[in-house]
Amino acid sequence: MITVVTWNVLHRIHADNWASEIADRWPGESDRIAAVTARVKKRPERIIALQEVSGDQLASLRQSLPDRVFHVLDYPRIPRPRRLADPLADRSESLVLIADAGARLLTAEPFATDPGKGLLAVEADGITVIATHVTGDMRRGPQLARLAEVAAAGPSILLGDFNVDRAVLADALGPEFIVSAHPYGSVPTRPRTAGAKSQFIDHVVAHGVPVRDLQVEDVAGESDHNLVTALVG
Repeated sequence: MITVVTWNVLHRIHADNWASEIADRWPGESDRIAAVTARVKKRPERIIALQEVSGDQLASLRQSLPDRVFHVLDYPRIPRPRRLADPLADRSESLVLIADAGARLLTAEPFATDPGKGLLAVEADGITVIATHVTGDMRRGPQLARLAEVAAAGPSILLGDFNVDRAVLADALGPEFIVSAHPYGSVPTRPRTAGAKSQFIDHVVAHGVPVRDLQVEDVAGESDHNLVTALVG
């Protein structure tokens, strides 16, 4: 059995560029980084998948979790401030898998259709665990096809921010993949106060392996996404 968690922790430049209420709630980014790190440090899961990790956030996590193994995909596209001054010492953006020493890196690749999104895969206990962040427009088609290709080789789990709801994701990946349902009455994975986009866009997807006990945990406004946990195997 592998315990997993996925969380989009929100890169500060994206928060500022899109005028996120999270940026208003946390005017000091160093304070929010410390809060995110403290929450991640408390997680008991063996595999922690994180999206939108800034260079400052990654440095904080590494310092706070010296006994964990970090697998990192550094995106070639670095977010640029469009509205406000840059509050970060390192504004690079990464996809991150935090694991135990037994997890072996398989691949780390940005998507060809978006150099600011990608996939990161490790093998743990015979299961391929894939962290991903998928683009929220029609570029997602080739991205989901690539994810399915990597996952189809054997028992696999996909974790991440897919930017689409469960039904759309399941249809795109095909019948070999099971997109776990969020429990009835759970808080949204991506709360919104306006717009028609789904509020459940962070998923755990299984290929040839059972998933149970999926839960959504409220992160009290530390990010614009809540985290998702599950048991695999």
